[in-house]
Amino acid sequence: MKLLLTSAGISNASIHNALVELLGKPVAETTALFIPTAIYGIAGGQGLVREVIRGSLGDPFCELGWKSLGLLELTALPSIKQELWIPLLQETDALLVGGGDCQYLCYWMQQSGLADLLPTLLNKLVYVGLSAGSMIMTRYGTTYGNHLLPAESPKSLNIIDIAIHPHLDHEWFPSNSLDNIEKLAATIPLPSYAIDDQTAVKVVDGVIEVVSEGKWKLFNN
Repeated sequence: MKLLLTSAGISNASIHNALVELLGKPVAETTALFIPTAIYGIAGGQGLVREVIRGSLGDPFCELGWKSLGLLELTALPSIKQELWIPLLQETDALLVGGGDCQYLCYWMQQSGLADLLPTLLNKLVYVGLSAGSMIMTRYGTTYGNHLLPAESPKSLNIIDIAIHPHLDHEWFPSNSLDNIEKLAATIPLPSYAIDDQTAVKVVDGVIEVVSEGKWKLFNN
């Protein structure tokens, strides 16, 4: 299992080097699939998808110079024969999962069947998360409440036993101060990683390493 769980994408050379190390080859020789689904759960998400894909919003993610980049929309998959999209996942090198609403993303991961496939897929491909796309792999997720899903719907897939709190001290997220995250982390019975947009959490077969050119802090509970 190879995971690169970022706050905002491939924002600096250290995170880029970690990605190449996980891939085992340059990005230019790597195929990728991008999942934008989580962004539809936030206000204005429909208009942000294009900006994320073309790289005009946030740090490099889709526009890294991949050999090929495909789009995998989870909400469409339940109505499509699996033989049309599962081979794409089996053949890709990197799965890029974008940010937005964790609960909305988790729901469609499960409804599409991708959640059931992940344990097998993670033996081969590299999972690269951005914000909610990172959080969903942990045991802690959040929601913006803009969807109509049942309140009890899961917010994460519980793949690894940590919590990630992205966008530390970001001007767009004033509640994400270190003091506020420390108070939140105290309520979560897991190791909590507060990471800024210059930081990522790398996980290889259960071994966790922080890759950073910015600020981060681990709260152990």
